[in-house]
This record gives sequence, C-alpha cells and structure tokens, in this order.
Amino acid sequence: MLSALLEYSRRHELVAEPGFAPKLVRWALVCDADGRFLEALDLSGEGSRGRTFRRCPELSQPEMKRGGAGCRHFLVDSADVVALLAASPDAEPDAKLLAKHAYFTALLRQAAVVLPALAGIAQTLDDPAQLAAIRDQLLAGKAKPTDRVTFSRLGGSPAYPVDSEAWHDWWRQFRRGLAAEPKADPRPGESTSQGSLARCLATGDLVEPVSTHPKIAGLTDVGGLSMGDVLASYKQEAFCSYGLVQAANAAVSEVAASGYRAALNHLIQHNSRRLAATKVVFWFKRDLPPEDDVLDMLFGSDRAEGEEGVAEQRARQLLAAIEAGERHDLLDNPYHALTLSGASGRVMVHDWMEGPFVELVENVNGWFDDLEIVRADGSGRTWLPRLPALLASLVRELNEKTRNELAAIETGLWRAALRRTTPLPGAAMVKALARLRVDVLDPKRPFSPSRMGLLKAFLIRCPQGDPCMKPFLNEDHPQPAYHCGRLMAMLAALQYRALGDVGAGVVQRYYASASSTPALVLGRLIRTAQFHLDKLDRGLARWHEGRIADTWGRIRDDVPPTLDLEGQTVFALGYYQQIAADRYSTRQNAMAGEAPQPASDDQETAS
Repeated sequence: MLSALLEYSRRHELVAEPGFAPKLVRWALVCDADGRFLEALDLSGEGSRGRTFRRCPELSQPEMKRGGAGCRHFLVDSADVVALLAASPDAEPDAKLLAKHAYFTALLRQAAVVLPALAGIAQTLDDPAQLAAIRDQLLAGKAKPTDRVTFSRLGGSPAYPVDSEAWHDWWRQFRRGLAAEPKADPRPGESTSQGSLARCLATGDLVEPVSTHPKIAGLTDVGGLSMGDVLASYKQEAFCSYGLVQAANAAVSEVAASGYRAALNHLIQHNSRRLAATKVVFWFKRDLPPEDDVLDMLFGSDRAEGEEGVAEQRARQLLAAIEAGERHDLLDNPYHALTLSGASGRVMVHDWMEGPFVELVENVNGWFDDLEIVRADGSGRTWLPRLPALLASLVRELNEKTRNELAAIETGLWRAALRRTTPLPGAAMVKALARLRVDVLDPKRPFSPSRMGLLKAFLIRCPQGDPCMKPFLNEDHPQPAYHCGRLMAMLAALQYRALGDVGAGVVQRYYASASSTPALVLGRLIRTAQFHLDKLDRGLARWHEGRIADTWGRIRDDVPPTLDLEGQTVFALGYYQQIAADRYSTRQNAMAGEAPQPASDDQETAS
C-alpha cells in the first residue's frame, strides 16, 4: 500500500520533500511593493474552496514543539494567527495567540534576508491600524479564524511569495535547526529512532526512521480531526515492540513519510468518495478520462443528464470494447482502492484492494447484473442504484447516527462490488428485511428498488447461491419460499378485489409472520380466501382461484415451517416480483381495452 502511494506521489509530481506540503488557501492579503495592505482577496470560486499552493512550508508536530512557545508555520497560516481574527468581533486574543502571531511575523523578518519583500509585510502585521483593516475586510468576506491565509504582492514576481523558490534553502536551514537531539540514556534494551538504521516499510531501503509519522488531512467528515490524523501512531507502550520507540515500530524514512502523506492528501481531496462512515480513495496506475473511471461509476449519481442507467451502460460498453480488443490501453492499468476513516487522531484503514483493470470492469458489470431488478410497475428493469443509495435504503433516514450504524456494513458492500465472489454482509440483509417489514405496514410508500436489488444480489452471492433468481418473475423458481411470497401477493390482490381498501389488510396484518413461519400462516389465509372468492362474480373468482391453485401446486407439501435469512429474502422477492408482474398485466389489459386483471391498488406498499 505504501509503495503504491509513493508511486502515485512521484507520478503526479506531488511535493514529497520533508518540510514542504501542498496547502489549500482561502485568502490572500494583497500588499503593495512596500508591504502595505491593500485588500483581502478571496481565492475560492465556483466549486472551489480556495487555491492549492503546491509547495508550502510545513513543520511536523515534534518540530513545532522543539521550536518553542508560539512556534508556527511560515508564509501560510490560519487567519487567527496571521491577522488575530477572532470568532466574534469584540473578542480579545489571548496570550497564546499573540505568541503565535509574534512567532509568525518573526519568521517573516528572518526570511527577509533572502526575500526582502517579507520585511514590509512583517511590518504591516505589527501595525495595529493595518491589522485592524485586514480583520475588517476578512470579516466582511465572512472569513473564519481557521481559514488559511497567505500573501500577494502587486507587481511582484511571482505574485505570491509562497510560489518563490528564494526562501527554500533558508527554510531547509531553519528546519535543520529544529532537529531533535539523540536520547542520551535509553532504557535497557531500548532502541531509539535517531542514529539507528531500519528497513523502510515503504521502499525496502535501510534508512533512519522518522520519529513520528506526518498527519493526514481531509477526514473530518468521517471521524477525523481538523488538525489531521496519523496513519501510524505509537503513543502507548502497548503499541511498541522489541524496545523500539515511537515510529521506529513502523520504520519509514522522512522522505517516504512525506511522499505517502502527499499522495493520501491529494487522493482524499481529488479522488475520494464518502460512503456512510468511511471514505474511499481510489486511483489507477495511469490516469483515466472520467468516462472510463469504473470505480467512480459505483458512486456517481443515479441519473446523469436526465437519462437513467448511464453508468451501467458505460461499464458494459467498456467491457465489450476490451473483449473485442479495442482498448489495449486499459489492459496494463491496475487499480488501487483504500477505505479510510478517522478515530481519536488516528487514520483507520478498513480495507485495501488492488487488481487488474479488466478484472475490475468484469466485477463491476457483475455487480450491476446482480443488482438488476424489475420496476415496481413491471415495465422493465429499474435503474441501478449507486453505493450511497444502497446504504441509504437500509435505514429510515441517513444521518450521523445511522451512518455510524452502517460502518460495519459499508466496507462489506464496497468489497462485494469490487470482488464478484465476495458475499454480501448478512447484517445488510437483516436491516433490509427489517425496513421492508416496517414499510409494508404503510400502503402509501413506494417500493425501494435499491433495497429489492440488494436482496436479489444477496441471494446470488450467498454461499448456496441462487442462479434461478432473475430480475423478473420466475414462475419456475425451485424454492417453495419464493412461491409462498407470490402467494402472499395473490391473496392480498384477491382481498382488495373483493373488499376494496380495508386499511390493515392481509399484507399489513400477516406479512411479517408469513415471511418467517409460512406454514403457520398461509394455510389459514387460504381458507379465509374462500370468503373473498364468494364475493366476486363467477369468472373473476375462477381466475383468482386458478392462479392461487397453480402457485399452491408448485409448493405442494413443502411449505416451510420456518424461514432463515435467505428464505425470508426469497419470500420477499417472490412477493415483490409477483406484484410487479400483476401491475404490468393490468396496465397491458387496460391498454388493449380488456377487463383489467385484479391487481390491488394498495399493493403500492413499501419495501
């Protein structure tokens, strides 16, 4: 994983030198040639939260501690440090913030020996009147104290001092002055990370390990901290082995640590998608145009440009082109996918997958095939849901609480989408069936195609497998549980035709028990159906009686006394597909001018 991240960093020419890092900056303080403040420029734009500067000064947390009280970064920092911007206009900066501001301006004065323009800017930041003017403009632009700020000079070349290379050597020298001293007296049997060589986990070279790993940004929406999270952390002795100290337990050179950090930060910002409680970052050996990015097809919107099924159509076209030998450029282009979240300042790696591009396309197409399901009105196949829609179908409402409940499920679904032989997590089906039983009580709710497609995929992927489970109604399905579900739909349609809308009908009263103990419930419902048949005219009664008898004949004496998770899923799909087939038949008969078949209107039940 680390090796693949380093390769990504090299290929995209990301900053990997220790002491430098890309940073997203929201505001630029524009100054004249003498450093006097002119205006606060908002660098954000449509669809952008600011401008990314590729090579900004960066100090690690240990370096900042060694820098002393108030130690800050150089040239780019938060608005509260640079301009003493507070959360409220009347708030006074405390002593710690004043110390940070003083340290920041002191760095500007020191660096003025190599970049003279910084002296005037430092003088501006020390002038209370100009500092007040800066704060006023930032507040007028609704800047936040945590927004990053840098500087711009009118007529300067380059326009932003942070883009100049003149300060680089000075900065390297400054960082060397913050180097840690070797530990004088290690404990017996203890090794230090200073002066000892170890095998780098990322490159395999013998290196001096970095004492602490750098922080990864961009995981705040999945449990991470705003200050960043560490991929490898060894604060407690229980996490250490063989007397090693801190990051020597996971030896990585400073250059390699900077490289993987730059790659992860770039991927999280540009190539990541949120599931529920985790974030997936993915990339390919060679960058792809958006229309060929198969991984993104799993997350894209359900409808694109007003059309349904664009993603799955493109996936199938891509596979056909590869099989026809038309896309040789994709054959040697493996993919990498990493699932992450944050917890207590640490990066949690939930999953890591990699493999050939061709295999990925085949598996994604297989995923779409497994999810394929008939529309609730029987008019054709429904559009295929993306992963976020599948997760949302498992809960009543997708919020922070339910996102955390789905944390154990989402990684399993993601892995199943990329690995065709991977079964779907049973917990997902438990939630899907529970939602079905709740929703079926409300006849006003429509069926959820995401949920029904997920149930179908679960059956196809389960260890026993179900090759007979098709997108549409299969009257020849071999499992009695499927026909028990069909029978439930037929009995509900018969009741509606005989009695109309009775509120709590057969489905609302008996679905939950029939789907778990069909032998106990269906026989009683069949006997009750005779009273409903007596209320219909003779021809219609015979039609209902005939199809119920045909379905019962397929079950014979094999009515299951109880149904496990797989059996309840089969029951649910038989119920759903029978309703879809009845609705389609009713509509076709109505269009042909024939008497409609008796599909019940209240079968717009939820699922």
